[in-house]
Amino acid sequence: MPTATPTPGKALVDPANHTLILIDFQSQMSFATRSIDAVTLRNNAALISLAAAGFKVPTILTTVAEKSFSGPMFSEITEAFPGQKLLDRTSMNTWEDAAVIEEVNRIGRARVVLAGLWTGVCIVGPALSALEQGFEVHVIADACGDVSDEAHERAMERMVQAGARPMTSLQYLLELQRDWARSETYELTTGIAKKHGGAYGLGIIYAKSMFGASEAH
Repeated sequence: MPTATPTPGKALVDPANHTLILIDFQSQMSFATRSIDAVTLRNNAALISLAAAGFKVPTILTTVAEKSFSGPMFSEITEAFPGQKLLDRTSMNTWEDAAVIEEVNRIGRARVVLAGLWTGVCIVGPALSALEQGFEVHVIADACGDVSDEAHERAMERMVQAGARPMTSLQYLLELQRDWARSETYELTTGIAKKHGGAYGLGIIYAKSMFGASEAH
């Protein structure tokens, strides 16, 4: 029988063990997105961007045909990473872009977390390519979208069948924090949750306002 120990599993993400790649969160791509509404998509993009920036997760921001066709990246993302260069591509598959791959190799982490538009093209491409090259891939499913529910769901199934690991935006934030006793990031995490965590965030606001409650106690 195995022996249990109070230690986290290696499959969990933490700030030091992955690279976040945010792909094609752009106006033109969002116009045809139907599997998630634009407000929720922007909210979730903001949540994961603020989480990654706050926990100092190395993050790659990439766009496709930004100037000529697809438009600017969501301000919720670029404002979380002020001054960071956007790597613009011609390839639909991020993993085929030399500048992006150079940055992946410079960061040097074997686990990548992906989010962006569209799930069935711009996320499937790098996910399957990275998996084939030996990377571990996680996909933040509710920070991705596609032209229909069917397109998004089949894309997620295809990636999971190939070995990718799905997660959600709030799950990503809370997995980075993981322990409420980590006081140095407690206010960061609850602050992001209060603003972008939906009903969970409202619950934090209520508990703190009414009872002065804290998850750390």
